[in-house]
Amino acid sequence: MKGALLVAGTTSDAGKSVLTAGLCRWLARQGVKVAPFKAQNMSLNSAVTVDGAEIGRAQAVQAAAAGVAPEAAMNPVLLKPGSDRTSQLVLLGKPYAEVSALSYRDHKPALLQVALECLSDLRSRFDVVICEGAGSPAEINLRATDIANMGLARAASLPVLVVGDINPGGVFAGLFGTLALLSPQDQALVCGFVVNKFRGDPALLQPGLDMLARLTGRPTLGVLPWTEGLELDVEDSLGLAAPVAPLPAVGRDVLRVSVVRLPRLSNWTDVDALRSEPGVLVRFATTPEELADADLVVLPGTRQTVADLAWLRARGLDQALLRRERPVLGICGGYQMLGSSISDAVESGAGDVDGLGLLPVTTVFGSDKVLARPVGSWRGHVVDTAYEIHHGRITVSAGESFLDGVQVGAVSGTVWHGALESDGFRRAYLSEVAALVGRDWEPGTDAFEDVRQARLDLLGDVVADHLDTDGVVRLLEHGATPGLPFIPPGAPA
Repeated sequence: MKGALLVAGTTSDAGKSVLTAGLCRWLARQGVKVAPFKAQNMSLNSAVTVDGAEIGRAQAVQAAAAGVAPEAAMNPVLLKPGSDRTSQLVLLGKPYAEVSALSYRDHKPALLQVALECLSDLRSRFDVVICEGAGSPAEINLRATDIANMGLARAASLPVLVVGDINPGGVFAGLFGTLALLSPQDQALVCGFVVNKFRGDPALLQPGLDMLARLTGRPTLGVLPWTEGLELDVEDSLGLAAPVAPLPAVGRDVLRVSVVRLPRLSNWTDVDALRSEPGVLVRFATTPEELADADLVVLPGTRQTVADLAWLRARGLDQALLRRERPVLGICGGYQMLGSSISDAVESGAGDVDGLGLLPVTTVFGSDKVLARPVGSWRGHVVDTAYEIHHGRITVSAGESFLDGVQVGAVSGTVWHGALESDGFRRAYLSEVAALVGRDWEPGTDAFEDVRQARLDLLGDVVADHLDTDGVVRLLEHGATPGLPFIPPGAPA
């Protein structure tokens, strides 16, 4: 089997990332050498490859689903928003420029060529490449310079599947409208639909699917059911759900973890591993009251440390942290906030700013971004799952060493993302938290990597059981279905 296709969506969070991962897992289990690809990603949730390249977190998980190592070619263009109007442009895994929504357009022609070269490279080394779109292909205001949806599909002659989320309602209008807003040339590549997150009896959906097929001349290749237990690394903060019920506790008590939901929250998947432990309730918090009863507060990473520190103070969350006698864990930007001072002439241009003063550290932002995959230990427990993504250079003046950071009493900080995925460290740290707050809590025994692989296998099962995989194979091997009808009104070519 040889080929490639593009998974597009009616909206953000429709299920593009999950379906791409599921297809990668299903194909890998068929013995197919498969790779994921996303030409352009806008996300604050990123990962670092072994060779020090920064890519979207979703592509790293899709690579895990495919059973291959993630690499920069799988996500050549990454945009990391710093405000409503500006983003850091990461090109082939390295910071390239700060761009506005308007100035970014000037880069698009060159970026499309980079994306096409990366896709061609992947296709030369893998049997199949499953591409993921960005947002929606029907964002007609962006079509002229699109490099991730139909712009990529047209340039690389990719057949396209459009996935829609049935949960919010209007999925048929979304699927039909997405197609009908595309030009005839773009429509010719859209070969079918997938309905995602369906609850109930599929027979009730069939009349709508039949009508959609009659109206568009295109089949629905699958109705994927709502499936519990698929807590995969989400692409953006739209995927942050309400609190997930904790696994049954081993001890008598549950540990309550509140994660501060900063406005420019990044790499929030740092706390996913906590949910894999029995008796750990993880919730996102925006008010002081939501921190009050937490056994552990996590101050996570952020794309704008100084701005989010100001937000923290404006909401009174700083005082809630200063009053706490229970554990606090700062990660990357959150760690920087816990220090005594921040000097930032790079990210915000704010200059010298007072931190919360809970840790004896100072931060000075540098123009070069640190991208690394460190290995270390804490109290004899190896940490080999961590990665670093930061501009801040931190100086520690006192305290106990904590993963290249510092611990003073119940307050700890580190620039290492992903450390909680190391099982021994996670369990030892949570056990210390439980002892400090007087909880009868006991860790589990399942390795987090085994939990993640089980979720990916479940996703592969969903694809195998509910997708027309023969239809997918035909698209991969033969390209877009010939003779597909045009659906008016369309858009200019």
